[in-house]
Amino acid sequence: MSKEFSCAIKRIRFDENYHPADSTRLTTNFANLARGEHRQENLRKTLTMINNRFNALAHWDNPTADRYSVEVDIISVDMDVEGNGDTFPIIEMLKTTIVDHKEHTRIDGMIGNSFSSYVRDYDFSVVLLDHFDKNPSSPPPVDFGDLHGKLFQYLLNSAAYQANFNKQPVICLSVSTSKTYQRTTNQHPVLGVEYKQDDYSLTDDYFHKMGLTVRYFMPAGSAAPLAFYFAGDLLSDYTDLELISAISTMETFQKIYRPEIYNANSTAGQVYQPSLKYQDYSLTQIVYDRAERSQMAVTQGKFTEEQFIQPYQDILEEWAASYDVQKPATKKRAA
Repeated sequence: MSKEFSCAIKRIRFDENYHPADSTRLTTNFANLARGEHRQENLRKTLTMINNRFNALAHWDNPTADRYSVEVDIISVDMDVEGNGDTFPIIEMLKTTIVDHKEHTRIDGMIGNSFSSYVRDYDFSVVLLDHFDKNPSSPPPVDFGDLHGKLFQYLLNSAAYQANFNKQPVICLSVSTSKTYQRTTNQHPVLGVEYKQDDYSLTDDYFHKMGLTVRYFMPAGSAAPLAFYFAGDLLSDYTDLELISAISTMETFQKIYRPEIYNANSTAGQVYQPSLKYQDYSLTQIVYDRAERSQMAVTQGKFTEEQFIQPYQDILEEWAASYDVQKPATKKRAA
């Protein structure tokens, strides 16, 4: 039997008074916004953008476009590998709650949304860079992302996760700038027009090892498709309001972080390749340090190597060798 690790789940509200926890990766979008002299203004404007986008998409029985507001909680997971009380911050995601001001009710939104992981920083900014330095023309190592994928699935199967959440997470990220996407005739009433591509990105492959498959949709009013990573059935497992909570939250972050793609002044065409060199876009009124974000990834990857990978290497390798995961049956696109 595989060794049991202890997972502890903590919540902190993402609002205008938010301060990043010591364990939060500083490259995380929501943490980046919460520093500096503009921090409170940044947070206030970000939440306004989320609420406005939510009401624009949830437009039925909402004539003044102010029926709903969205509360965002940062979900942090600490893992105790040896059972001695020493923990490492393994994963952070976002959980939304929808407030219906007309009915005076609170409705569960999506769990997942953003995805923050020190181990992913280690994989992409230490393991992968070292591999390409030594083997510049070769593909990533065959076992690239295996440990991270098993740790993620272990969390989802843990008593701690299941006691707090009744659905699988949906992670909503930017599409890849290295791939080309083709618009299809499939259209969902909330997610919008579906795009497909023939060649998966390294991120798609990485999330596949986490047990997640991907579909790409461009909601009404969006400039570009979003990548939705999920287990199960994206279209039937979640309510319209849950899907809207993910779109409004993550499209807002992408407009701030990648305005060249998600705040472009023209929408994606029939054939679309995202580019961060695109010039025809608008900036939000929110201060975001994108250069710092890229520089810190290497620092945080090395921190993970020193504080998690190296100290627990033998335990993690033995555990991963015996832990069975449930990957999607195929990496082919979902129907």
